[in-house]
Amino acid sequence: MIPCNLFEEEFKQIENNLISLLNELKNKKILITGANGLIGTYLVYFLDYLNTIKKFNLSIIVMSRSKERLEKTFDGLNITILEQDLNEPIKYLIKADYIIHAASNAHPLAYSKDPAGTMKTNLIGTINLLEQIKNTSAKFLYLSSGEIYGRSLNRPFTENDLGEIDTKDVRSCYPESKRAAETLCQSYMAQYGVHINIARLCYIYGATITETNSRADAQFLRNALNDENIVLKSEGLQKRSYCYVADCVSALLTILLKAPAGEVYNIANPDSVVTIQEYAQTLADIAGVKLTFDLPDNIEAKGYSKQTDAVLSAEKLINLGWKANFQFKKGIEHTYKIKQMTHNQK
Repeated sequence: MIPCNLFEEEFKQIENNLISLLNELKNKKILITGANGLIGTYLVYFLDYLNTIKKFNLSIIVMSRSKERLEKTFDGLNITILEQDLNEPIKYLIKADYIIHAASNAHPLAYSKDPAGTMKTNLIGTINLLEQIKNTSAKFLYLSSGEIYGRSLNRPFTENDLGEIDTKDVRSCYPESKRAAETLCQSYMAQYGVHINIARLCYIYGATITETNSRADAQFLRNALNDENIVLKSEGLQKRSYCYVADCVSALLTILLKAPAGEVYNIANPDSVVTIQEYAQTLADIAGVKLTFDLPDNIEAKGYSKQTDAVLSAEKLINLGWKANFQFKKGIEHTYKIKQMTHNQK
């Protein structure tokens, strides 16, 4: 079931934006890995809306390491649940028209505590999936990261920028394995004809963020929900490209259904480029709490990105026909209101 009315309002907006594309999903099968994450969860909710309200008859298959978490997250939804550690040989014969590969460690503590596991999932997991579909006609969308660009430039990163990453830094386990996985995708297209696309995500935020996520914005949100001051672990002057999860999902579906094979797209909202401090202050104002400052401990600091400014150009994606609908303050308001509803139910 759709968790709240605000979600349904957002789903209608996504549907209206993609009205000419979504019909391709009718009567098809779609597999989503990492379905318990921020993006995967929202995506499943939206696809279920298409089935429940719009009668798309779309077969939704979700995959994650924890069947229990999948059942809890998607209780009441008509979906197929597959419990699978992607680092292990896949136990199922995958038959899907579309695959969105979102499985990955995606927060700082995971990078610092399990750098080898982070790399394994991004590399071995991607290989295992591509091996499964290399002789099929499935479309494969890989969720990469804007972190692959490495050190910041004095302009937004475009898809043609090659990036510069320090391979001696353990924190590079995440961006470097994402870069390698991108090359894996391109290799399987060149050698086996797999239809692949790659989405490089900026800082995606929304109410479907997991409770255990250690990203700064997730910590800000937990502070706000508990009526506590928001704690910033630095001056927060770095600029970031942010994108609300509803806009991210509409971008992913635009790429999946419209993009030529092999193309790579940044996903970012050009009207949501703000500093970390501005993000935190906006949320604090909405929640009626204060913004305070504190320095990270050594373990936390190891997992933090070494990037300064991280701004992505969305021009290529916009030229494909996508547009953002949730400007920064509106996205923060929706995030807080939706999360507050579920938070108060506990």
